[in-house]
Amino acid sequence: MVKTRARDGFLLMIAMVMMFLAGCGNGNNNISANNVDVGPVEIEFWYALGGKLGENVEALISEFNAAQDGVIVKGVVQGNYEETQQKLQAAIASKNVPAAVLTQNNDWARKGYFTALDDYIAADTAFNKDDFIPAFLQQGVVDGKQFFLPLYGTTQVLYYRKDMLEKAGLTEDVFNTWETLADASAKLTVKKGDTTEVIGWMPMWGRENMMDAVLSRGGRILSEDGKTVMIDSTEWIETWEQFRKWIHEEKNMGIHSSGQGWEYWYKTINDVMQGRAAGYTGSSGDQGDLDFNIVAAHTQPGWASHAPAPIAQALMAGIPTLASDEQKQAAYEWITFFSNSKNTAKWSINTGYIAVRSSALEDPDYKAFSEQNPQIKVPLIQAQSASSAFIDPTGGKIDDALKIAADKVQIENVSAADALREAQEKAQEELDKVTGAK
Repeated sequence: MVKTRARDGFLLMIAMVMMFLAGCGNGNNNISANNVDVGPVEIEFWYALGGKLGENVEALISEFNAAQDGVIVKGVVQGNYEETQQKLQAAIASKNVPAAVLTQNNDWARKGYFTALDDYIAADTAFNKDDFIPAFLQQGVVDGKQFFLPLYGTTQVLYYRKDMLEKAGLTEDVFNTWETLADASAKLTVKKGDTTEVIGWMPMWGRENMMDAVLSRGGRILSEDGKTVMIDSTEWIETWEQFRKWIHEEKNMGIHSSGQGWEYWYKTINDVMQGRAAGYTGSSGDQGDLDFNIVAAHTQPGWASHAPAPIAQALMAGIPTLASDEQKQAAYEWITFFSNSKNTAKWSINTGYIAVRSSALEDPDYKAFSEQNPQIKVPLIQAQSASSAFIDPTGGKIDDALKIAADKVQIENVSAADALREAQEKAQEELDKVTGAK
């Protein structure tokens, strides 16, 4: 009886060894230790894009899934970026996170919620850092590490009526500096008695246009060490005061500042398209709402003393820290697929947003499209020398102070010096809370 048990045990051991060797000899990476096919890695990609933008995302997901068999991406649509952030917070708390998230906010990297991508990039021989638009790639850097990669970008450019410029005997050279644009705006303004029939130029309501103009004059929002708010510097005061004069004293520029939601934005566009304004400063994403038989696009100007440096903002993708190692690698493959040269060019063609790589300008489809639609190149050209988007270290308190100051200058006709100095005091107080300064 003992010999029989020993023999049976020996045979069982041989069988187990043979099964192990058979498993080792199988070259299929999807075979696990117990000889079960685990299949491709499935990941979720959260994004807050609807309508045609959402359709374009799903088309790219389908293309990626069909192009390889190691990863399956499932797109999960969120209502907006704020909702994405709220749901991600809940997902982190429950330790059930998506593998990739589209976001505007890189601040969560400092909280440890996202994984640094530097090791993935270092191992990726196809990654070409120099091909990314610097302002977009830099936005994904937090404390010296690359936490996010840009998927697409946006910036604000000039749109003007070609017929009105020609009638006034002007050329595109008037858009080279803010000084020459202001002179042209005066010539393009048409008044009949006390009534302005055509306004020369329309900055968009809010702080963004005037912030772009400040950066294009060499101004800064924060000091290099990040401890001092600099929005009451000479560059800020002189620039915002000039806009106040153009709007309220010279009255050859104007803004819409009323209505619900984006109503003011579309009123501005309508004024230009219907001949009540000669041009305006608006988003690269406006191109789908404009008739380029009537209007043309141009990069934002600098000043006579400084080259242009308006903000270009990236929409970025990051990988949550709590995702598994397999999911993180799969997410990295998906993100770099979305942002490769061919796909970023395709995204720009289909949506009007900015490609994140310089090489998109040389993509055959992009080149062919841009020959028929030259306006699409303007935001991409501008983005290559643009400033990175400002990430508010106070969680929005500096931005809030600037919003209030912009309304005072643009709507209430308060001097820029008074509005900005008050804003600086409030913003500095909030920044001191973050930095620990007294």
